[in-house]
Amino acid sequence: MVPSPLALLLALGAAATALAEPLRFIDCGSIDGSIQEVNVSPCPTQPCLLHKGTSYSINVTFASKIESQGSKARVYGEMLHVDVPFPIPEPDGCKSGIQCPIQKGHSYSYLNKLPVKSEYPSIKLIVKWELVDDQDQMLFCWKIPVQITS
Repeated sequence: MVPSPLALLLALGAAATALAEPLRFIDCGSIDGSIQEVNVSPCPTQPCLLHKGTSYSINVTFASKIESQGSKARVYGEMLHVDVPFPIPEPDGCKSGIQCPIQKGHSYSYLNKLPVKSEYPSIKLIVKWELVDDQDQMLFCWKIPVQITS
């Protein structure tokens, strides 16, 4: 019996999911939440090789220690201890997988995209990703090393 294309697709999808390992990250000041897991896909090894002209999926699982009506993401490229703002398509956390209002003691999966533009220089840097609550306090903040490449 020949497996159907759907069965093959499902098997490949399961294998790809199994390869998505949680990343080692540095917590850079999560005050109002605690990070449980950070995933960047695809990023099979660290530092993550980010190819120009490609978009990467970001998935952060965190637990909130506070209540907040909303949240906002800020992303930076850290070079020589200077944070350079890195624009993302959707900074609103409530439009990025989080059901708002955010409730104390609940876990959330924050989902977003990290587009790497073709005009970015080929460079090693640290990606710093913050999600702040209504009071501009950190729900989470994490850093990972990356290398932007052609």
